[in-house]
Amino acid sequence: MNYSEIFKDLNCNVKINEMMSSHTTFKIGGMADLFLEVNDLDSLKKVLCLLKSHDIPFFIIGNGSNLLVDDEGYNGAIIKLTGDFEKIYIDGEYIECGSGCKLSKLCTKCLENSLTGLEFAYGIPGSFGGAIFMNAGAYGNEIKEFVEYVKCIDDDGNIYKLSNDECKFDYRKSVFSENNFIIISAKLKLSNGKYEDIKNKMQDFISRRKSKQPLEYPSAGSFFKCPTGYHASALIDECGLKGFRIGDAAVSSKHAGFVVNLGNASSKDIINLQSEIISKVETQKNVLLDTEVIHLKNGIVKDNSQRIL
Repeated sequence: MNYSEIFKDLNCNVKINEMMSSHTTFKIGGMADLFLEVNDLDSLKKVLCLLKSHDIPFFIIGNGSNLLVDDEGYNGAIIKLTGDFEKIYIDGEYIECGSGCKLSKLCTKCLENSLTGLEFAYGIPGSFGGAIFMNAGAYGNEIKEFVEYVKCIDDDGNIYKLSNDECKFDYRKSVFSENNFIIISAKLKLSNGKYEDIKNKMQDFISRRKSKQPLEYPSAGSFFKCPTGYHASALIDECGLKGFRIGDAAVSSKHAGFVVNLGNASSKDIINLQSEIISKVETQKNVLLDTEVIHLKNGIVKDNSQRIL
């Protein structure tokens, strides 16, 4: 199939047989048949139409965090939303942001405009769309607290605007894990604050992350969800698994909630390590862990159905 010819007239960058290890924070992943950087809504609609007409499966990524792409790659199209999807618009205490924007950029923009609320998200290595999708949270706050509405599009190009309630936000999930909608932007309501106070809070949070998290190694962020009443990292630590490794995949010796790539970890290493952790925690603590990280393999999303990460 001549992908370059199919998508030649669209406002997007087309790459064939693109290594996904270059597009994930884990630095792991084989080749995707097709990698599309789509720059505007009109092009996205046309891309979705073309993918559907040619029966090509697709997956949306943001910053490639929270995602493990299999070493065998992905038999389909990977779509990365760029250009218009990275823009930020501010109107008083309201801010509308495209799903492709990095959280760090959004937080910095809030600081520049003395808007408070999103300080907790500073340092989360994901896109805004991914944060909406999984209701990202840290330090006692979640993104759902600030969402007015989310704009999304289905596979047929129909646009929807979902209210906060319609998004069905919950712990590390939303309605977007239940449907095929693609998040294109969202509007938040923040509060006016003092520049120095916001800056100090952001610096405090990033200092905590640097001191407690293994930022020196590639990872996908927190690997496991916290079971009700427990901290996943504490359970893993209590099972003596800090530093435990399979190949170049290891439980961080700095923070047991992180699985890191020590250099040349394969997706198989990560999956085998994940299985060992789950098994040992269930055996020793009688608690079943569930992953935050999604495994993408051969056109199939393993474990969950997340679309923007």
